[in-house]
Amino acid sequence: MTRRGALRAMTSGLAVMAGGPLMAASLPSAYTQALIEDLGEAAEAQDFYRARAHASLWTGPQDAERRALALAAFDTAADHGLPVSRYDAAALRRAMAEAQTEGDLGRIEARMTKALLSFVRDLSSGALTPEKIDDGIKRTITRPDPALVLSQVETGLSDLLANLAPQAPEYARLMSEKFRLEAIIARGGFDSSAPISETEHGTSGARAVALRERLIALGYLQASFTESYDAEIQTAVSRFQLAHGITPDGVVGNSTAEALNTPAEARLKSVIVAMERLRWMGNAPLGARHIRVNQPEYKARVIDDGAVTFETRVIIGKVGHETASPEFSELMEFMVINPTWSVPRSIVVKEYLPQLQKNPGAQRQLQLIDSAGRVVDRSTVDFAAYTPGSFPYALRQPPSDGNALGKVKFMFPNQWNIYLHDTPTKPLFAKEVRAFSHGCIRVGSPFDLAYVLLARQTDDPKGLFKQHLDTGRETTLNFDQPIPVHLVYFTAWPDETGQMNWFRDIYGRDAKLAAALAEAGTGFGGTPA
Repeated sequence: MTRRGALRAMTSGLAVMAGGPLMAASLPSAYTQALIEDLGEAAEAQDFYRARAHASLWTGPQDAERRALALAAFDTAADHGLPVSRYDAAALRRAMAEAQTEGDLGRIEARMTKALLSFVRDLSSGALTPEKIDDGIKRTITRPDPALVLSQVETGLSDLLANLAPQAPEYARLMSEKFRLEAIIARGGFDSSAPISETEHGTSGARAVALRERLIALGYLQASFTESYDAEIQTAVSRFQLAHGITPDGVVGNSTAEALNTPAEARLKSVIVAMERLRWMGNAPLGARHIRVNQPEYKARVIDDGAVTFETRVIIGKVGHETASPEFSELMEFMVINPTWSVPRSIVVKEYLPQLQKNPGAQRQLQLIDSAGRVVDRSTVDFAAYTPGSFPYALRQPPSDGNALGKVKFMFPNQWNIYLHDTPTKPLFAKEVRAFSHGCIRVGSPFDLAYVLLARQTDDPKGLFKQHLDTGRETTLNFDQPIPVHLVYFTAWPDETGQMNWFRDIYGRDAKLAAALAEAGTGFGGTPA
């Protein structure tokens, strides 16, 4: 068959697929020229098509099955909370139906290829670039190689598409919650005409009825006709509070009322944002054993083969650009028992130098250290002579009961100098909102965490830990197998039972992420933004 004949067959096949007429084919070069021009600076795609003499992937009659698979995949973009306009299947189908020339075919070919590359990238590794959203998100994203993707498209598109979305079970649970919330929104959302106010056990009448109806709508209470705040409602309130990071006292106080009044649209945003965060983590294994610290929840967990085997409260960084805890993943390699605290330079010059200038005896627990690592007598230093930029000394706190790091720290070396550690300020763990540190993660049950992590390499983890603890000297214990640590930020998260849990956007990162997704074209509430 001649080139002209092949192109006539291709356009004819496309016309049948799209359901629209095509004009007679023009010069063959029009298709190739349009394809090259519309691929633009997509170097890998240009190379791919050049290597195959610009033969089609999508627009020929022989491409019908591949084309249908891709368009069907693009149809699911909204289900994943992706920006539909990047790979708009409906728009592509219209373009195919309206195609009249070889140039039209070349442009459609380029659009399909660019849409496919965008869809693969977005569903497998996220539609947004994390550091462009908030510089506290330090997560490294591994993007798919376009050349490799195109080679897979040619040989096994079905397998490629089947394995794009995160395989973590939480992703499927989040998608299910997305559908549930969209259905609620389609029915008009929660009854905003009856806002929940602060209420306590024993209340009856309209306020109790409004609370009852809201708990039923949210799935925390079975259908009921009670008109009083009885024991059943109190139990449901406690369950609701547990799922929202609120102290479960069974009383609808201010924070509980606020959570109960959160509209379904806001919950949907949290879910879609959580799905994007999971895509950032891709399909790389989290680790058969790993540690997950969910910052808005103020909890750390050890997870073994998908099951939570240890849980503890944590304290995260204070709200603020320089103190908020970052998000990233690293390998925990060792723990330090009886640690020395080398005070970060930022804390030295911003917090402690002003104190020392007023009173050289301030913060007596800290040693003054010169550039050679020697302890300096404070009485020999004129602190007033220095500025934050010129101060030549460091501060260090030796191992002690009052050490800011407590008795143990857990190290996963990283450029931000963030780690998990003990703390002497135990009362702070009783608070509901626990954002008090300078960025590191303070652990509520550090000894128990040490025992759990050491149990895989010794028959007596408590004995081994205590043996080094009792010396009072700084000691490093390496882990036989490094343990992946994931510092994450999920304000919506389903537990292993499927129960959704919701937390405050303490750092405002989710609000930024939702705004960026909306700007990119993600719809909230079931329709494109």
